[in-house]
Amino acid sequence: MFTHDDIWHAIDQLALRYDLSASALARKAGLDATTFNKSKRNATDGRQRWPNTESIAKVLEATGASFDEFLSLFPHGDGGSRPYRGLIPVIGLAQAGAGGIFDDAGFPVGAGWDEVEFPHVGDENAYALEITGDSMVPVYRDGDTVIVSPNSGVRKGDRVIVKTLDGEVMAKVLLRQTAHHLELASFNPEHDTRSLNLEEIEWIARILWASQ
Repeated sequence: MFTHDDIWHAIDQLALRYDLSASALARKAGLDATTFNKSKRNATDGRQRWPNTESIAKVLEATGASFDEFLSLFPHGDGGSRPYRGLIPVIGLAQAGAGGIFDDAGFPVGAGWDEVEFPHVGDENAYALEITGDSMVPVYRDGDTVIVSPNSGVRKGDRVIVKTLDGEVMAKVLLRQTAHHLELASFNPEHDTRSLNLEEIEWIARILWASQ
C-alpha cells in the first residue's frame, strides 16, 4: 500500500537523482515552483495533501524518467527502495457495461481476466479499465488504461468511473454530490455536464491513475 510519506519520498528521490531541488523539479515540469514544497504537503488543519497524477506525469515527462524508475524510488522496511507490485484484472470499457462483471458494490467478480502488473494501491478490489472510443477525449483516449479503486472514497474534484443501472459506464469529474443526486462534468467538450439521481447509479469508483 502506498502511504502519503512514500509518495513524497519518491518525488524527493526523483529530484535528487536528476540533481534538482523539489522546487526546480516542479519548475522543470511546468508547475508552480511551490508545488512540491514540504510546507505544501499538509494543510494547516493537519490534513494530508497528495500530489495529483497529472503532476507526477509531468515530472516523469520532464525528467525522462520511466514509471518503473519512479516506482523503484518507493521505500520499504529496510531503508532501501523497491516497487510494490501486484497483479490486477484488466477490464474493457465495453465489458464493464455488461451484466455479471461487477457485484453490487462495483467490485469485479469472476475469473479469467487478463491481468496487468501494477503497484499495490491498498485496495484488493482495484482493477484496470481499458478505454475504448473517443467519448472521454481529450483526457482519456482509445487505448488508455485507468486504474480504478472501488474502495476509495470519492469527493468533489475526483475523476471517477460511474456505472448506471442502465449499464452505461462513463469517466467523469465529480462536481457535486448531494443526498439525492450527482453532478458530473464531462471530459469531452461536446458532452454536457450530467446530473443523475442516486437511484440511477449502480456504483461510482475513483480513478487513481491513468497510463497514457
